[in-house]
Amino acid sequence: MNESILITGANIGLGKETARQLALKKETKKVILFCRNRARAEAAKKDLEEKTGKRIFEIIIGDVTDANSVRKAVEEINEPIDAIILNAGGVIGKTAAKLTPSGMNQLSATNILGNVILAEELIKREKLRKTVLSVSAEAVPGVKMLGVKPVSMRSSSVDEFAAVLDGSYFGNKFDALQAYAYVKYAETMWTLSMARKYPKLKFVVVSPGNTKGTRAPDSLPPAMRFMLNYVMMPIVFPLMGGMVHELEVGAKRFVDGISEERYKSGVFYASKKGKLSGDMVDQSTFFTDLKNPSFQDNANEAIHRFIN
Repeated sequence: MNESILITGANIGLGKETARQLALKKETKKVILFCRNRARAEAAKKDLEEKTGKRIFEIIIGDVTDANSVRKAVEEINEPIDAIILNAGGVIGKTAAKLTPSGMNQLSATNILGNVILAEELIKREKLRKTVLSVSAEAVPGVKMLGVKPVSMRSSSVDEFAAVLDGSYFGNKFDALQAYAYVKYAETMWTLSMARKYPKLKFVVVSPGNTKGTRAPDSLPPAMRFMLNYVMMPIVFPLMGGMVHELEVGAKRFVDGISEERYKSGVFYASKKGKLSGDMVDQSTFFTDLKNPSFQDNANEAIHRFIN
């Protein structure tokens, strides 16, 4: 029973749809939209109120790539929150490799930096009651049918994770799509480490699966974006079976992840092996690195090299 939930990246796509679904649950009394842009947040709030008939949405402005911005935003939270959904992230695009003041590149900062600081600041200030849901990706364990290989690191050491976060791991051939899987792996392992560190809280990782109606393709090169939007999503994926679903389905994974007891702390849930949709299963059953507590703690330590 989550009465109050905060969602990062809540003004569009999966974040906004998750907010809509949560508002329709009878126990929900407050949904906080954590967004970077005030005008877009206000527009999303208005639309959500119209669609749900509820006046339970609040806005907090914060930039997840800016540590100080997130810490300042946390100061605006006066009452404890039951659950947070760390949804902000994405492939980013042309600026993915650019370093931010934290030392992380833009891709890592957008997917990890502010989300981690938000969760840890709320815990430190005793403002988080129950659950942290971290959003990961099917690309981490790989999708053989599409030729997507599982993340494979040489040692998953602290230094290796740190190299992923600043981009040096990829040398001169930085590919944002490839790097995205490794960044999400680091975020996933941080979450699993936190589950052991804070056993009284629930830390769960969920992939939304291959979801239509998001802004994810916007940062891709034009040819790839065209192929995904007009060929793969509407034609190829539906024919393959278990490879795509609607926005409502992807968002429901998040809603269920924080609401249902069958989704346990310290587990990464995503589609069955070789699929991108359908029932969610524990990814460690076939991607065993997820079970390694040393790898989890190494990711945690590496992330904190960039947090002052």
